[in-house]
Amino acid sequence: MQNQTIDNLDKKIINALVENARTPYAELAKSFGVSPATIHVRIEKLKSLEIIEGTHMRINPKKLGFDVCCFIGINLRSAGDYPEVLAELQQIEEVVEAYYTTGQYGIFIKIMCRSIDDLQWLLIDKIQSIEKVQATETLISLQNPINRSITL
Repeated sequence: MQNQTIDNLDKKIINALVENARTPYAELAKSFGVSPATIHVRIEKLKSLEIIEGTHMRINPKKLGFDVCCFIGINLRSAGDYPEVLAELQQIEEVVEAYYTTGQYGIFIKIMCRSIDDLQWLLIDKIQSIEKVQATETLISLQNPINRSITL
């Protein structure tokens, strides 16, 4: 398990970077009583362990006109259809997340689009028209009151 290879300093660094990924190494070093070189080495170690997978910017989709967020459960014709359907979903830019799931749906996706009309078009012309999609169920998100990353 990878968590066995990290210590309290690594956890502090992770939590600080989750809070603000742009925090300078010198500032982290001062906060944790170590040298900036130590911070650099630790962050490189966390990257090599694939615990840190890059630096991300959080965008407010509503400010860019993407007012509709929804989740779509997709039933596949057979479990073996997953790779082909996933490849087709990757071509739809409004699909921002996809999960291979257990339970009622084979695939669960998150869509961001500009309007209900756009959602209708996406469902009919893009998603439900994928040959190996048997059925879909759409859940429209009214708000996203909790949106955070995991902390240690």
